[in-house]
Amino acid sequence: MAGKIVADQIEHSTAGSLDTQYVVNGSAKAWVNFNGTGTIASRSSLNVTSLVDNGTGDYTISISSSFSDANYTLGNYCAASPTSANFNNRIFGSSIKAAGSHRQAAGYVSSTVGGIAAYDNEINDIIFMGDLA
Repeated sequence: MAGKIVADQIEHSTAGSLDTQYVVNGSAKAWVNFNGTGTIASRSSLNVTSLVDNGTGDYTISISSSFSDANYTLGNYCAASPTSANFNNRIFGSSIKAAGSHRQAAGYVSSTVGGIAAYDNEINDIIFMGDLA
């Protein structure tokens, strides 16, 4: 049996209350923390079905419950091992956004390559915000 709860506010007995619009509009709809080296693997996630390694620094993240369109937003963090010389010199770039997946490019700034060098980052965090379908 399916049910529905209708409320304008959520209240906790000791932590106060929260407007439900904040929960609907301000919460991450999907997120993932994954290891992008070797055989990539999710450490933890919400609303993510799979990760695909498309090559060096190139990942596709598939979403369980799709967004209403590709106009969602992302927050990203990536890093190499904490012992790496370039630990704080990592970047993420959005490659291809679709309602049910996102292709992500990762790398680092390289003066020898003359721009961005693709790199498999050990620590990858991505947060998805937007309206679900």
